[in-house]
Amino acid sequence: MIDASQIKEHMEVVGSCGNHVGVVDHVEGDRIKLTRKDSTDGQHHYLPLSAVASVEGDKAKTSMNHMDAMKQFQAG
Repeated sequence: MIDASQIKEHMEVVGSCGNHVGVVDHVEGDRIKLTRKDSTDGQHHYLPLSAVASVEGDKAKTSMNHMDAMKQFQAG
């Protein structure tokens, strides 16, 4: 699992396919809170930290494609 300290504010989150999932607002415990301004429904979404497979430069890459990653979104 990725160390939460590797996830930085405003980092892009992408699926394993390279497609956009969201932008990091901040990390809360074992979840990543994504910005709502980047959300299609205007709401904050949370992604389990366990969904992130790697951090490459300024991107957090999930272990699944972007569509499956969005299915992992959790309520606040």
